[in-house]
Amino acid sequence: MSTSLSHAHQSAKSAFVAGCSPSIRGLNAIVREVARTNIPVLLMGESGTGKEVYGRLIHRLSKHCHTPLKKLSCRTLEAEEFLAQLRSDLRGSDERPEDVVRTLFLDGIDELDLACQKVLLSLLPDGESDENVRNSARLIASTSRNLEKEMEAGRFRSELYFRINGVCLRLPPLRDRREDILPLMEHFLTKYKAELVRNLPVLSNKEREMLVGHAWPGNVRELENLARKIVVLGDAGKAIQELQEMPKPEPTHAEESRSLSLKMAARAASRQTERDLISKALERTHWNRKRAAQQLQISYKSLLYKIKQTGLEGKQ
Repeated sequence: MSTSLSHAHQSAKSAFVAGCSPSIRGLNAIVREVARTNIPVLLMGESGTGKEVYGRLIHRLSKHCHTPLKKLSCRTLEAEEFLAQLRSDLRGSDERPEDVVRTLFLDGIDELDLACQKVLLSLLPDGESDENVRNSARLIASTSRNLEKEMEAGRFRSELYFRINGVCLRLPPLRDRREDILPLMEHFLTKYKAELVRNLPVLSNKEREMLVGHAWPGNVRELENLARKIVVLGDAGKAIQELQEMPKPEPTHAEESRSLSLKMAARAASRQTERDLISKALERTHWNRKRAAQQLQISYKSLLYKIKQTGLEGKQ
């Protein structure tokens, strides 16, 4: 497993996020198809689940891999600075047209206020990127919040949501793919052994059990930080013991079931809402897909994908 992980850093063609869990294998399969297109991608997941890793992976596997990926953080920039940088990136320079961004990664798009969202919407290309349009850009955005709920609360513009959500990739937390914990730890230990020129610590069976049993609230980022600490200290037991000392509220079986049910219900509701919006747009336009795509402010290809994804295909 660690070998395949290291290969992921060496080859753009096979550079998929490593993992043996069904959720990661499924994500990698979708990325393989989506990366070849210009469809906007929305990466949704908790902090530390690897949204930027997937964003850069999509860029490396795309036809724009030879151009730089421009990352803009929606969290750290002031509104005016953010908008100025965005305009510069999308319009490029008259002196250096090669500097025009082909792939724009908006990190933490849920942090933008409504005013910034409106300006961003006005600057984004309308639909699929056109190779003949100089200011076109393939858009990848990430969010730690559920944007469907943010829309319902009035904190996120629905028209912007549909523009950026050509395909939504939901990254699972590490606690939901425990079979990936030990292979990932092995990979990070090997990585930092080489970077720090230290001996490779050997984990005992008890320490491995502790790792698998940990809740990992910080997800893969927390696991990587722990691996680096283990290599620096040269003592896996001491570093891992601190995980046991962290407060870990254990939900009852009833609470776990209720949480799972609510999570499933929320996902089903968001899918149904999206399906209803698309269905109504198709009905209004008498199934003229191009007009429906314009009304939803998404590309024609994205609409075709979503019609198939939501089961509306053949419902005409």
